[in-house]
Amino acid sequence: MIIQPGATIAAVQAGLPLDPLENRILLCEATGLSRVQLITQGDRALTPDEASRLDDLVARRLRGEPIAYIVGRREFFGLAFRVGPAVLIPRPDTELLVDLSLERLPDNAPRLLDMGTGSGAIAVAVAHTRPDADVTALDVSPDALAVAQANAAANGARVRFLESSWFDALAAGETFDVIASNPPYIAAGDEHLVQGDLRFEPVGALTDHADGLAALRIIIQGSPRHLAPGGWLLLEHGYDQAAAVRALLADAGFTNVQSWRDLAGIERVSGGRFG
Repeated sequence: MIIQPGATIAAVQAGLPLDPLENRILLCEATGLSRVQLITQGDRALTPDEASRLDDLVARRLRGEPIAYIVGRREFFGLAFRVGPAVLIPRPDTELLVDLSLERLPDNAPRLLDMGTGSGAIAVAVAHTRPDADVTALDVSPDALAVAQANAAANGARVRFLESSWFDALAAGETFDVIASNPPYIAAGDEHLVQGDLRFEPVGALTDHADGLAALRIIIQGSPRHLAPGGWLLLEHGYDQAAAVRALLADAGFTNVQSWRDLAGIERVSGGRFG
């Protein structure tokens, strides 16, 4: 596809082959204009540089690359997050995990652990909302941690980041009021891994290369050593994993075990209290 310079913004927007929202996002990215300016300057002609940039952006999207990676950012919990191939794209469903975590933090000296932080979405959203909280975020990937640290700085969030394979970097006896995680939970060989945006996202953050419950088991088994008395463990999981996760939590000695539904009505987060 070749976008001709000299065509008006309105004409180009109407003729792009993507859905209207994606057309607008990429046109804003190529021109540096806001959504309102696209309307008020609809009769302005694209410059050659703008047309070339837009042509490249549209081509990348037609190849399947996620919009968030193309523009390098995604909104989550009302905050702007930098994203790239080193991290998963934050999704609205995970805002449920943030809401549940915030509801369970105590009023005084709250402590939260985000395991497998990726872009830092959960940790940064909590720290931004509760600046009095001591928030720690772990990830095994140095590249992911670099992205998360940049997002914390950009959003004025105070978060301690540690490179860690699950609990390994934590001090013995270090405890938290809430442990939250959106771990890899797609089973190896799942057809979704080769469809849509998931084709471009880091595979190690999507699948445990096993039955989809391996990372969840590790977190559930290790969390009691790092939860304050009465602390909560909250886990995002797959659309069909709620019953299995509840059983794992109950077998590990958690109480008040339950699941919560996302905006689509799917049981998306399960958790329980310990001690």
